[in-house]
Amino acid sequence: MTEPVMVRRALISVSDKTNIEQFAQRLQSAGVELVSTGGTASVLRDLGLEIVDVSDVTGFPEMMDGRVKTLHPNVHGGLLALRDDAAHNAALEQNGIRPIDLLVVNLYPFEETVDRGADFAECIENIDIGGPAMIRAAAKNHRFVGVVTDPADYDAVASTIEGGGLSRELCRRLAAKAYARTAAYDAAISNWFNLSNGNKFPDRMTASAALATKLRYGENPHQQAALYLIGEKRPGVATAQQLQGKPLSYNNLNDTDAAYELVAEFDPVRPAVVIVKHANPCGVATGDTLLQAYEKSLRCDPVSAFGGVIALNQALDEATAEKITEIFTEVIIAPRVSEDAREMLARKKNLRLLEAGGLPDAAAKGTIIRQIAGGYMLQSRDNMQISRADLKIVTKRKPNERELDDLLFAFSVAKHVKSNAIVYAKDGATVGIGAGQMSRLDSSRIAARKSEDAAESAGETQPLTEGSVVASDAFFPFADGLITAAEAGATAVIQPGGSIRDEEVIAAADEAGLAMVFTGVRHFRH
Repeated sequence: MTEPVMVRRALISVSDKTNIEQFAQRLQSAGVELVSTGGTASVLRDLGLEIVDVSDVTGFPEMMDGRVKTLHPNVHGGLLALRDDAAHNAALEQNGIRPIDLLVVNLYPFEETVDRGADFAECIENIDIGGPAMIRAAAKNHRFVGVVTDPADYDAVASTIEGGGLSRELCRRLAAKAYARTAAYDAAISNWFNLSNGNKFPDRMTASAALATKLRYGENPHQQAALYLIGEKRPGVATAQQLQGKPLSYNNLNDTDAAYELVAEFDPVRPAVVIVKHANPCGVATGDTLLQAYEKSLRCDPVSAFGGVIALNQALDEATAEKITEIFTEVIIAPRVSEDAREMLARKKNLRLLEAGGLPDAAAKGTIIRQIAGGYMLQSRDNMQISRADLKIVTKRKPNERELDDLLFAFSVAKHVKSNAIVYAKDGATVGIGAGQMSRLDSSRIAARKSEDAAESAGETQPLTEGSVVASDAFFPFADGLITAAEAGATAVIQPGGSIRDEEVIAAADEAGLAMVFTGVRHFRH
């Protein structure tokens, strides 16, 4: 059996001092000599602990505003010496260097400094140099040295030292965690430098994420999965507080993200509700109240809504919560949830209820990474939003005010529907959605057919698309898709334009008496 690492001497230098007092007290009680730096030494001395200053170890004072304090052979030799190597031990003795068996370091708060909008000079000063160097040295020599970079590990480390020493297995796990931390730290610095220089696509892309939770499985039970956080402050499913219900699955997370990003497209002054199934919206609506918006969104496709995800852009109230409980729902997400709504939904033990604390900014810049075989693709987030000023009327008939409102609404929804996307809308609500088809004509037909099914289930004699408008996420390559929309009852069309057959499509719209506008913007979503 491999002998444990006996910890006789520890160097502690931490910016995040969470729980460091209790940890240091336990180390000293276990007979560990404590070496420390600057502010950390002051905090520990105030507790009555005996602390050796790192300047006494190096023989040099901290200098250059703390930029140089641990970069010294007496520190790095103590961390890197192989205890079973006679030459290393001779070098230690010859140079008066004592081994360091445990390193406790967390780094200058660079990421937090950037997040709070500090200026360039302050961000530079929060780039740690000595900390990463010591961490990498201790981790490299993990057979003989323990390295702790996360306060969450303090208790486990202290307990094992109190029990007779650090196991080699624990030291190896801590080393892996340490290298991950320095890699993430360097990635944050590199990305910040690139953004500061306006370099959106650097020669080498670096990214890091922290494990949030392991999931039961992935898209299917035979796949393994986990959720990682990248530290982005964007409100959403990854950072929301789960108020009740079973743990979120991989598919729950994916669908909830799709729903919440879509509902954020709409002005929160006016209530909006989105229902998503398999990452595609099956009902979207605005209303005078959340309850009205929910009822209008459900009307679009009540069959698909069963077992779906519901996103709201305002605080969930009791009346809306009660109505939602009438059908089976997997997840509800809202910026806030009223106490009455919480009590109402508490009876549905398996329903997952999330409070996001805010809405994501649909116009915010950002990047999206997607993996393909052998590489990654990086693109900017589709944050393009269209207003009336962007519309170009290309038909003889101009859209009226109601049609203009519905056209913009439908195009916002189409942005979040898998291509090829066709969205019918009327009075601020979707009335037919066709998603993910290889042919735009098929998407148009499916959307119209779903409208007929929804009307039939509601006992209505006309399809919901009668008198609606229609949005296409990309141009109509032929007039057939547009003609299908006209036959379904649409009166106005919004599309990007840009096809070599635009004139043919415009002529077909004129012949059918449709109003049509071009946006000049495509919203493919794959």
